[in-house]
Amino acid sequence: MMQLAALNIYPIKSCAGIALHRSRITQTGLAWDRHWMLVDANGRFVTQRELPQLATVVPQLLDSELVVSAPGESPLRVPLEFNGEPQSVRVWRDTVSALDCGDHAAIWFSRVAGRPLRLVAFDPRAKRLSNTEFTADASGYAQFADGYAVLVVSEESLVDLNTRLPEGGLPMTRFRPNLVLRGARAYQEDTLKTLRFGDVELRLVKACTRCVITTIDQRTGMVQGDQPLRTLRGYRYDPQLKGVTFGQNAIVMAGADQNISVGMTATFT
Repeated sequence: MMQLAALNIYPIKSCAGIALHRSRITQTGLAWDRHWMLVDANGRFVTQRELPQLATVVPQLLDSELVVSAPGESPLRVPLEFNGEPQSVRVWRDTVSALDCGDHAAIWFSRVAGRPLRLVAFDPRAKRLSNTEFTADASGYAQFADGYAVLVVSEESLVDLNTRLPEGGLPMTRFRPNLVLRGARAYQEDTLKTLRFGDVELRLVKACTRCVITTIDQRTGMVQGDQPLRTLRGYRYDPQLKGVTFGQNAIVMAGADQNISVGMTATFT
């Protein structure tokens, strides 16, 4: 029996995640996942690829505000419903409308990062379509995730990877999944077409290619050599995607506004 073992959101793209027991599904994935993002002076997204210390920036979601903490800083508080100035920002090849979260947030993040940054929120009036080359006849949407609504990984895949690593195992946090499955075969997520949790249906559309963020200790924000990328390259290189893969990207097909919870049984095809 396949079950949902863990549920994670990452409210600010490339900052620390929040483990949840229950979450609401929206058309763009789990509620508040990658709803905020850091951008440079040109409106281009900034991540741990350039600033690994972002891993130590920890968000909390309260009833009406986002509270963000970082080592040596007083907490930053940003209203969840922010009416900032709209601006165009870039995430990979996509240009999308976002709402600027103000000078106070910009000064706070610039101090943490050591370079000028601004915090933006996804404009609720915007639509960001996932790559139709992979979604085929379906329409998938995301906010500031790299490209798709939900990232799915199984515990069994991580166990298999860890048996191959030369120096001990890595935690699941290195891979920053939204949904963690239990009871699958190693890499079974690669072969799944759909996942259902009650009324929620996800379509798995594209293997997730992995970058240097997997080499960053998510507790300390420090790069830890070249693992797991070196090991993954030995048996998980995809020549079509031109990268190593671990986990599957999914889009939301049904069940928007429904809740999913840790422990739910997954049905699949």
